Amino acid sequence: MNTFLKWTLIVLSVIALGLFIYAIAFEDIFSKRLSPKDTVKFELNDTKLEVFYNRPYKKGREIFGALVPFNEVWRTGANEATTFTTNKDLIIEDIVLTKGEYTLWTIPHDSSWTVIFNTKQYPWGVDEQMRPMREPQFDFLDIEEPVQPLNKSVEQFTIAFDNTTDDLKMTLVWDKTKIEVPMEVVETPQE
Repeated sequence: MNTFLKWTLIVLSVIALGLFIYAIAFEDIFSKRLSPKDTVKFELNDTKLEVFYNRPYKKGREIFGALVPFNEVWRTGANEATTFTTNKDLIIEDIVLTKGEYTLWTIPHDSSWTVIFNTKQYPWGVDEQMRPMREPQFDFLDIEEPVQPLNKSVEQFTIAFDNTTDDLKMTLVWDKTKIEVPMEVVETPQE
């Protein structure tokens, strides 16, 4: 083996080892995430909806009004900003949400939540001071939905789609709180 090839292999080995040590020490790639990532999808005919989010656990904590303060913007999950994607225009509370990708933000209140679809994609959910990264000038749609109290506590934050009665809803559930966002697919005429 020639000297150049040996040195190339040594340098590449040192770089690979350094990246591996960095990943373990600083990125903690082998530990379980405290708020695991999840993607929920809804598909019916040619309609496709998707939400990517991180699912924090309750762990005995007081959630709404404490960990997640009332009347303040919440990233609607943990870690990365929650994203909502639709390949069809939707009607939400008589307002058209055009097809595309949005970040999903909420403002929990005691008896209702403001649900916000924002057009900007953010690298993370909060900044260095733990403030939500949402920029209101990019809000496309915001609606107010009533809180539905639950009798049983839900341990892990969950977003889902419900179409069991042919009335499509996106649900957000955590602790003893449930929010439903009604959605209707805008049907395009057949050509």
